[in-house]
Formats: sequence, structure tokens, C-alpha cells
Amino acid sequence: MKAARILEYKKPLVIEDIPIPDIQPDEVLVKVAACGMCQSDILLVDGFFQTYADIPPPVIPGHEITGTIEKMGNLIPKVAGLAEGDHVAVSPGWGDGVCRHCQAGNHQICPNVRWPGFGTYGGFAEYIPVPARYIIKVPKNLTLTQLAPLTDAGLTPYRAIKKVRDAGGFGPDRVIGVFGVGGLGAYAVQYAKLMSGGGKVVAFARNLDKLAIAKEYGADHIIAIKGKSAADVGKELQQATGQGKLDAIIDTVGAPEMMQMGFSLLATSGHYADVGFMGDRLDIPLFPRVSGEQTFHGSFWGNNTDLSEVMALAAQDKIKHTIKTIQFDQINEYIELLRAGEVLGRAVVEY
Repeated sequence: MKAARILEYKKPLVIEDIPIPDIQPDEVLVKVAACGMCQSDILLVDGFFQTYADIPPPVIPGHEITGTIEKMGNLIPKVAGLAEGDHVAVSPGWGDGVCRHCQAGNHQICPNVRWPGFGTYGGFAEYIPVPARYIIKVPKNLTLTQLAPLTDAGLTPYRAIKKVRDAGGFGPDRVIGVFGVGGLGAYAVQYAKLMSGGGKVVAFARNLDKLAIAKEYGADHIIAIKGKSAADVGKELQQATGQGKLDAIIDTVGAPEMMQMGFSLLATSGHYADVGFMGDRLDIPLFPRVSGEQTFHGSFWGNNTDLSEVMALAAQDKIKHTIKTIQFDQINEYIELLRAGEVLGRAVVEY
């Protein structure tokens, strides 16, 4: 099969032919139809994750995966409801199934988790072996190219917004900020409108074209932050919404400067949910967090339930997409475009 692999960190991917992988008795072999490209792929190529885990090359990146079942292991029970030829999405975090997090359904935070696209096999290849319990069957009338980004770009902000909703951070009198309108932020704006109980949604970003997408996808207001202080942005927020603070923030970037601005704009008893990690350190005053009884939510990817809910929204035509389809031999080109922030929405490799 054709695969794009990291043979050496901080170098372009090497496109080469390698053997189609074997599968274990509890696995299926997925023939990849589409794979989204993510900023995490850039961080992986650049060696960012080596600080937290040893991921020795060769590595096949790509974790936003949809495709069809090519082959099934002989221990997969009929009750799983899977068959060769089924259209499927790949749930991104594969837990050990026995830890307390897996038992609670949160396999993506299992201490022994495996990630497609962060090891031997990933979506930048024509086939990938996947444990059957981490396969989500999807209707055949849905476009696999559109569904691929939903396994991360659409899944990750969904879980974060659920966290804030369940913590009581939303309501009709609340103002919700979405920071960043890249691959994740465009979905976050839509979920915030769907799930915030009538709150006002304000999108914040540096890029005017991305802000236009946020407006198209339902943001009540958009605010460009490039070159502006937190005080300036607060004044614009006051003019737009009638209040200069945000009751909840969904941060899809995690850049230190943006987070410092966000926390300075967070209201008393406000909720800040971060899913991004474009930076690796944060320096913010502690007293306003304590005295204002603010809550910070770390939110990481999503579980099978979250992904099933996102796919159900897609099946009901409640999710819009901004997708640029590319061919396999364009992967390195688009890694550089992503690195420069020049991709609107999500680049998706089609096979």
C-alpha cells in the first residue's frame, strides 16, 4: 500500500510502498477513503509530542479517518453489527478497555491509550488496522470526505462544549466566545449555537476570511483581534453584546497570547474550555481566577459516545463543512500551508 511516513522528525514525509498490515482477531482492516489534516500532524512532524511520549519512527500520521471495512477479524461478534463493505469512521483514542477511564467510557484518556496516526499506522496510508470496538458505523448516504474531519475537528470542540453546558456555563443571557476559527473553530461556532441555550456567540480570530466563515456558520458577532489589546477587544465586545466580558470561552487554539487575552475577558463564574495546545506554557494572574470563581476545563478529543452524537448531527444535516480536498501526493505541500495558517477549514486527503 502507499503510505506517507515520518522517517525522521522535522523532515518532510516520505511517500513509499509498504506491506498492507495484518489484523488481529478483534480488529478490522479499514480501506481509507479520506483523512483530514490537522495542526497536530504538524506538531507530530516537528517532534512536539516527543516531550510527552516516545514515538519512534517510522510513523504514519493522520488521525481523522473514514473508510470502508475491507476485512474482519474472526473474533468480532455478530452483535457488533459490522460487515465487510460498511462505511465507517475511526474513533481516535484506543484504550486498554480495563482502566477506570475506559470503564467510564472515556477511552481517549486511558493511561495506556493508542492513537491512530501517532505510531506505526495512521490515515496517511491506504489501509489501517483498527480494533472493532473503536469503529463507528455511518450511513452510506453520507459523504466520507465530509465525515473525516468530524473525528477530530468536529469531535473535539463538541466534547468541550458539552463540558461547559453540563457545568451550567450556558444560558439565554450568556455570551460565549469561540477563540480561533480554523478547522475546529468553524465547528465550535455551530455547536455553540446549537447547544448554548440561546446564548450569544462571538467568534474571535486574527484572519478576516476565517471570521467570515464564522459569521456564515451562525456567529452572532465576529471580532478581529490581530494587533489589538485585551482592553480594545473588550470595548468591541461591549459594543457588540452589551457586556465587556465572556461568560464562557471555547478555545480551539491554545496559543499563550490568545489565552492571556481570553482569561482577561472571562467573567465572574465564567468557564474556559481549552482544546488547543499551540503553546506549551501559560502565565496568567491567579487571584482573578480564584476571586471570580472561574472554571478551567481541559478537554481532550472525544469518546465513542461523543463521536456517535456528532455523526448523528451530521446525518440530520445540522453541520456545515469547509473542506479543501487534496490528493495523496500533495500531503507535504499542505503540511507547509497548514504550518503557515493558510488553509481555510480542513484539508482532507482523498483516496
